[in-house]
Amino acid sequence: MNAIGYARCSTQEQADGGLGLDAQQQRIRAYCSLKDLRLIEIITDAGVSGGKPLGSRAGGARLLDMLKKRKATSIIMLKLDRGFRNAGDCLTTVERWDKAKIALHVVDLGGNAIDTTSAAGRFMLVVLAGAAEMERNLTRERTKAAMAVKRANGKRIGTIPYGYTLADDGATLLPNEPEQSIVSEITAMRDKGFTLQRIANTLTERNIPTKAGNNTWRHQTIAQILRR
Repeated sequence: MNAIGYARCSTQEQADGGLGLDAQQQRIRAYCSLKDLRLIEIITDAGVSGGKPLGSRAGGARLLDMLKKRKATSIIMLKLDRGFRNAGDCLTTVERWDKAKIALHVVDLGGNAIDTTSAAGRFMLVVLAGAAEMERNLTRERTKAAMAVKRANGKRIGTIPYGYTLADDGATLLPNEPEQSIVSEITAMRDKGFTLQRIANTLTERNIPTKAGNNTWRHQTIAQILRR
């Protein structure tokens, strides 16, 4: 049976490496070898949020198009959240695939691999998708509660803007002189008529570090700095 692998990770996950694309692809290849599935391709979406519907991602749209053309009858993912936003999205999509005789294989779902070719596999998918959704909701609630406590204690909520450093009190923003100098340069370049992308390219070429610590600037980042 022909199979297509799908891997996705957000920018932070790529940086951390735990769920990086390489790790996912290795697990997918190993699974296909074990199950004697003919892996024709692994489609990837790098730096894409799991909150986006599968069809709105570049790789996801290509995956759906290949399935529509019957290029494969099996889809291999490492985890459910690589492909779906939530339990409802997962179950609706898998039901549509099931009617088209397309099986979903999840390599690591609750510590076990399952596939939807069997009734037991479909049942486990429903149960574990619901459990994953509950865990996401609990995490969201815990995060919201923690932020409320920080806000009540006068702590800063959100990211620290470029050009500033957070003081020891956890609430006050102090000017970061090296970054403030770059902000002045950005403003001067914009005043000269530079496009946002040209400013970003200039800073990238000069290896100026961003707030995240890398040297790749994007026009969206420049726009945010200018708005502030």
